[in-house]
Amino acid sequence: MPGKKPLLHRFHSWRYKNISGTTFIYILSIITGLGAGLGAVLIKNFTFLIQDLLQGKIVGNYYYGFYFVFPVVGLVLTTGIVKFIIRRPVNHGVSSTLAAISRRQGILKRYQIFASAITAPITVGFGGSVGLESPTVVTGAAFSSYLSRIFHMNQANRMLLLGCAASGAMSCIFKAPIAAIIFAVEVFGLDLTLLSLMPLLLASLSGILTSYFFFGSGTILPFTLKDAFVISDFPFYMILGLVAGLVSVYFSNTYFAVLKYFDRWDSTLMRLLISGLALGTLIFFIPPLYGEGFEMINSLLAGNAVEALGETYFSNYLENVWVVIALLAGLVIFKIIATAITFTGGGVGGIFATTLFMGSVMGNCLAKILNNIGLGHQVSESNFTLVGMTGLLAGVLHAPLTAIFLIAEITGGYGLFIPLMVTAAIAYGINKYFLPHSVYGMELGLRGELITHDKDQAVLTLLNLNDVIERNFIAVRPEMTLGEMARNAVAKSARNLFPVVNADNELMGVITLDDIRDIMFDATLYDTTLIKNLMHAAPEYIYLETDTAKIVMRKFQESAAWNLPVIKDGKYYGFISKSKLLSVYRRKLVSFSRK
Repeated sequence: MPGKKPLLHRFHSWRYKNISGTTFIYILSIITGLGAGLGAVLIKNFTFLIQDLLQGKIVGNYYYGFYFVFPVVGLVLTTGIVKFIIRRPVNHGVSSTLAAISRRQGILKRYQIFASAITAPITVGFGGSVGLESPTVVTGAAFSSYLSRIFHMNQANRMLLLGCAASGAMSCIFKAPIAAIIFAVEVFGLDLTLLSLMPLLLASLSGILTSYFFFGSGTILPFTLKDAFVISDFPFYMILGLVAGLVSVYFSNTYFAVLKYFDRWDSTLMRLLISGLALGTLIFFIPPLYGEGFEMINSLLAGNAVEALGETYFSNYLENVWVVIALLAGLVIFKIIATAITFTGGGVGGIFATTLFMGSVMGNCLAKILNNIGLGHQVSESNFTLVGMTGLLAGVLHAPLTAIFLIAEITGGYGLFIPLMVTAAIAYGINKYFLPHSVYGMELGLRGELITHDKDQAVLTLLNLNDVIERNFIAVRPEMTLGEMARNAVAKSARNLFPVVNADNELMGVITLDDIRDIMFDATLYDTTLIKNLMHAAPEYIYLETDTAKIVMRKFQESAAWNLPVIKDGKYYGFISKSKLLSVYRRKLVSFSRK
């Protein structure tokens, strides 16, 4: 008697008969949103638990003296967990999810479901100057990737479920369901079609319901609009957009510069020691850099800048507004440095909260400057604090719509839509002028591996060159004679192209039937004519390790060739034909357009 089929196999059989593909995607999007929301709840609560223990029950009134110690301890614990327990790299940023989409067809490793959920709260709870949003998105994305593999989803649906995970996570964290959907579309490069809108909506709904169930009706940035927008403020919001754009360029350049600087140390222990000391020193002298910084943002929104700055070495001078302005400007300068150092030391987190922090401080600082230089016009400091977050988000993330709707939703600041729009537009335009890609996609974008809303570009990015390489070519040696080639290669091959390789399988050239057509049947030349005298260089070469599908397309166009040799690790590997490349491209384009 045959054995009983596995439960999952029986479920697949039942599902194919009873549930349509579209309906099943809707079901999975709800599950994905719920899973991402629960991940956000666990990560936030674990972080709050650590912060409560450290700030209240362990050190009590002596907490200030531990600003130097705690971040170092957090980095040590995080590095130890990654090295000795997880034993694999923890990809905790949104950029890692974008890399999974472009390089691995939307597949994330299963361990990433819990890896960031464990390490990010430790990093942030102990004072690491990073946020929890990106690790939460990665946790949800890894969960959705696991679901898509279990239920045999194709690449297009895997990408859609990754977007659903991002939507569910952001909706749960910020209680901003519309902004969460837009985030998935802008940052992940998804097309907002009728087929993708409903799954994103369902995932976002699942995420926000999860948030209400566990966190209640409170928001992470409570705000009540007190000062209505007046048209006379419009020029000053344009100035805010200009400053936000320039600060966003500083943000990205400084972030990558610090990461590059610390890459000079190959030793993990050395990077940990240097980063830990640097981070501890920064936070000790500038306590507001500790952790995510949402408490300071809320204090600034409430108009309590002095309270937001807390106890510092300059506390006795805070009655002077220019001292406050200088300290706020210092926070804008040093926050991104502290964030980058946290990452170089092995910390796990994201830059989303850092962007909100810097944007709010920047807006408040600029408002104070405008109000104290004798212009005779007072702007709202709380409004500038709020709109500043939008400007910096739009610039750093290259996601102006996400920035506008996120700040409007989480604060209820719909009365500031005009300032939000003008600031976001100017900041985004300035950053885009200087930097072609967002901080999330910079490394991928420079390699041509970033998914964009350009379908041709996106399809080329997703196209795997290994799928189009042909290897049924018979190779010949340069020292072979024409007769040997005729008997051992031409007679046995269905191709009219032959790679010429040496003993180490290095490509020396190519030879085609057209090259020998006039002499191929002249037997008197068989023993005297050598292949090395007939071969020629290929019009172009494809390097598998570095060339993308877009580069390969360009090489075909510029060389006018129909077949180009592929080099892998310096050795001959095969050929790519233009006809097969275009055929696979067309199939991929059709599949991509249906999602």
